Amino acid sequence: MENLPYNEQVDKYNILKLRQLSSLLPPYCKAFFRGIEHRTQSRTRIAYAYDLKVFFTFLLNTNPEIQKKFSDISQITLDELEKLTNDDFEEYMEYLKYREEERNIINKENSIKRKISSLKSFFKYFYNSGKINENTLSKVLLPKLVEKDIIRLDIDEVALMIDEIENGDSLSKKQKQYHEKTKKRDLAIVGLMLGTGIRVSECVGLNLNDIDLKNDGIRVHRKGGKEVTVYFSDELESLLLSYLAERKHMETAKGHEEALFISLQMKRISVRSVEKLVKKYAKAVAPLKKITPHKLRSTYGTNLYRETGDIYLVADVLGHSDVNTTKKHYAALEDDRRKKARNAVKLREDNIS
Repeated sequence: MENLPYNEQVDKYNILKLRQLSSLLPPYCKAFFRGIEHRTQSRTRIAYAYDLKVFFTFLLNTNPEIQKKFSDISQITLDELEKLTNDDFEEYMEYLKYREEERNIINKENSIKRKISSLKSFFKYFYNSGKINENTLSKVLLPKLVEKDIIRLDIDEVALMIDEIENGDSLSKKQKQYHEKTKKRDLAIVGLMLGTGIRVSECVGLNLNDIDLKNDGIRVHRKGGKEVTVYFSDELESLLLSYLAERKHMETAKGHEEALFISLQMKRISVRSVEKLVKKYAKAVAPLKKITPHKLRSTYGTNLYRETGDIYLVADVLGHSDVNTTKKHYAALEDDRRKKARNAVKLREDNIS
């Protein structure tokens, strides 16, 4: 598995994980996962499996009819699911708000909506395939979400964050011990996300041979196995060259020789590690904002749209398959542009005295 490309390693791990989760669920769930395989990522199917496990556990613990007939969630039949009413699903949504399990779990509206959306896909699949005759869940309304402003770094905060990575002035004494060892790597990672908008999973999956310095591009493995080339600026090229000069002297662990970004353990850096380093540096320059790698991606998208005004270009560079996804994220900026355009067209020239 170590010799496989990173994205294939992730897919293989996810497939094995899905098999493990599926073994805990009713057998017909496997048909659902096979049915949606062509249009979903492996990690999406894993999320569905976790959501289904929560739902079936809820039924077994709270539904008297199901408790009478079954002792394990894997035994619950489709016939029993078809008998569920609106009240059952609304009780489930109420249950999701606060779950007492091994640890207390509080779900907010967006998390509840995602879990119900997973269930809707599940019931819709079996209804469309003729395995159930009634899809009561289709009539249940999803929780209404409160629109929130997209969190992103301002222009000055971007510059301050790069300065912070270079200097490490706000780091603790312990953090400064490792800063010199990781500074060039961290600059290249954060620079790539802020300067190209790539996803954190795409960033950690980069190999040395994905960098094309001649054409100022990087080969990125996108959702669905698609490969695209994303181009970087001269400023970013300088950060990459500085890191690559350091990277060529590293002796990595077996199986990680091709990885571009390396951890202190001499292995391919993980998504979790990148999340931690982004949080560490962002905390110093934007303490009131919860900055994640995805927020760096949003920052890039915002800046690109402000500079170009081309929502289709932003969608293409960010790898959005549907431009409406991009429009939803940057609707506020589109409104700003419309306001600025209000005096662009004149009905009459200004009167000249």
